[in-house]
Amino acid sequence: MDKKKILVVEDEDNMRLLITEELVDSGYDVDEAANGEEALKKFREKDYALVTVDIEMPGMNGLELAGKLREMKKDVKIIILTAYSHYRSDLASWAADAYVVKSSDLTELKDTIAKIINM
Repeated sequence: MDKKKILVVEDEDNMRLLITEELVDSGYDVDEAANGEEALKKFREKDYALVTVDIEMPGMNGLELAGKLREMKKDVKIIILTAYSHYRSDLASWAADAYVVKSSDLTELKDTIAKIINM
């Protein structure tokens, strides 16, 4: 079976590394992007099954990025990942398939990815 490709978009180096390592250990093929512009470039070059997007990033924020990814590929799975739970009610976050509050325990994120990616 082919490994599912995931793009992790996170501006914090330590969090990006943690998420990437956990997902690779879970059997996914993972690429990283530190910001929205880098994510769009990689997204144009490869076919990703899922993208995790941090909301609070310098430059283009995660909600803008999610909207652009959706325009480029309607059926891409997007998980919004943030430390701020108040975005849950933001209409723009509806561009995502799921919404996970950031934590050093990545169980919820991994469970959400497993559920969404196999839909």
